[in-house]
Amino acid sequence: MDLEELSAFLKVVDAGSFLAAADTLGVSRSTLRRRVGALEARAGVPLLESTSSGVVLTDAGRALRNRGKTMIEEASALISSVREIGKEPTGTLRVMLPVGMPPHLLTPLLALLRARLPKLTLHVSFSDDPLSESIVDVDCFVHIATNPPTGPYLSYELIRPKQWLIASKQYLDRRGTPRSIDELHAHELLAWQAPGEDASQWPTLQGATFQVNPTIVATDIHFLRRCCIEGLGIALLPDVMIPDIGLRNDELVPVLPDIVGRERVLRLSVPKALAEVPKVRVVLEHARQFLKSL
Repeated sequence: MDLEELSAFLKVVDAGSFLAAADTLGVSRSTLRRRVGALEARAGVPLLESTSSGVVLTDAGRALRNRGKTMIEEASALISSVREIGKEPTGTLRVMLPVGMPPHLLTPLLALLRARLPKLTLHVSFSDDPLSESIVDVDCFVHIATNPPTGPYLSYELIRPKQWLIASKQYLDRRGTPRSIDELHAHELLAWQAPGEDASQWPTLQGATFQVNPTIVATDIHFLRRCCIEGLGIALLPDVMIPDIGLRNDELVPVLPDIVGRERVLRLSVPKALAEVPKVRVVLEHARQFLKSL
């Protein structure tokens, strides 16, 4: 497949018309029409239909658009990786983290990377769903997922945090400690909204689930942890078991630890095209050693 033709097709789809895409790219409409026409000839079916308001995708065009974006992203990532093969880690490493990673875990890791890789600049971004972000803009993704992601990734397991119920002693002294799932329903419940999951379905250690009506739902794990510290309720959260700075070890306590919870996996995933880039490979190794030492 000709990537120039595919890129022209995607630009027209995103812009909604040949004219708008031509203005954006600074090329003529005839050039775009020729490239899209050549792509349709290769496919053997129409990909776009012209209307009075622009273009619309055919079924075949829709299928190509969905996969084509990934192909363009992979090609861009591959070019970037080839430039850096065999070099000392330099430049910028773009890392996407899940919202709510505890700062007291991240800052020592970033300090370690800066000390050992002084020529490397880190660009850290946060997302509710890291793997939904474009691989053109990110070199590696940290995310919570039990299974490796599908798609153009290599995925590495970093640590296996527990996901369990926690609450402050202050809250439990005021409201009482639940001794069963039934008693849990009488409490203020705080739920983490994991990507693609139902925050109202909570797991048991036996693999079943039960329905709850949480009073607070959030994508930010650390925000919900702070809510627990302030005595706002009982939260179901992944926990790396590192005490918060300035907090006594016994201030947050587990609730129903033998009944409710599951094991989660913190993963680092990289586009396959970037797996051998020195900066990605070295940072991955340092991150794994650091988390293992915890």
